Amino acid sequence: MNAISVRNLVKRFGDKTVVDHVSMDVAEGEIVGFLGPNGSGKTTTIRIMCGLLTPDEGDGEVLGYDLRTESLKIKNEVGYMTQKFSFYEDLTIAENLMFVARLYRLTPAKEHVDRTLAELGLTSRRNQLSGTLSGGWKQRLALAACIMHKPKLLLLDEPTAGVDPKARREFWDEIHRLARGGLTVLVSTHYMDEAERCHRISYISYGRMLASGRVDEVIAGSGLATFVIEGPRLDEVAAALSGQPGVDQVAPFGTTLHVVGSDAAALKRALAPVRSRPDTAVVQGETSLEDVFIQFMGASRDNMQ
Repeated sequence: MNAISVRNLVKRFGDKTVVDHVSMDVAEGEIVGFLGPNGSGKTTTIRIMCGLLTPDEGDGEVLGYDLRTESLKIKNEVGYMTQKFSFYEDLTIAENLMFVARLYRLTPAKEHVDRTLAELGLTSRRNQLSGTLSGGWKQRLALAACIMHKPKLLLLDEPTAGVDPKARREFWDEIHRLARGGLTVLVSTHYMDEAERCHRISYISYGRMLASGRVDEVIAGSGLATFVIEGPRLDEVAAALSGQPGVDQVAPFGTTLHVVGSDAAALKRALAPVRSRPDTAVVQGETSLEDVFIQFMGASRDNMQ
């Protein structure tokens, strides 16, 4: 059964179409990464799914409830973590969670707060003011508030932006623990390593859904070829290759140069002169999710223009 099943969602603000006929299915217990550039419509789509916005067109169900007519029921069973830390910084962790518990009419409220503090490793910091927390601990507090009412679906909007790698790793370990318990997760992210930790990914660009599937399926479906160049004066090589037929991307990676193109034959022809350079090696590489991400961005038109 799908936790999310939406079809042809459209949302306009004035004469701008921010979400343009987006369809998506997310199975129960699945972790789906929602990728796309800034301004691509991810946040608007998430807000439609959790009942905060009504679509101008399209329909669907979230947790079995109609998107248009049962938005209040959806809100009661969804945990939504926004991009910006949205809790009272002059209240303690425990006080913020108590406030959320009362909003959801959880009884006895103190038991729900204590349990959530323990589950997220926050008990020792329960009396610390939220405004004094580091980014990683603020993130953990926000997640605690999202899951305290035991939602069936978690919608996370770029939850780890500005958080150090260790805190990000711990956050994702927690997400997978929750998913093993049956929670469904839709998470928007710009981090490729986070996208690769999802069961599936969906890529949206300027309002349009461009790809969906497992990471390996999306990479294979992109049809991109990647070559890695090693040798001296790679800056000269990069300048010579940029703009050549078949060359879509040229990017330095440490002491190597990655060259990516959607036409493998044309790309090989462009690389032929490079192969003849002294002390220079050109080898086939593996296309990364980041390569696909950049390719999608370059091929899309900004719907705000």
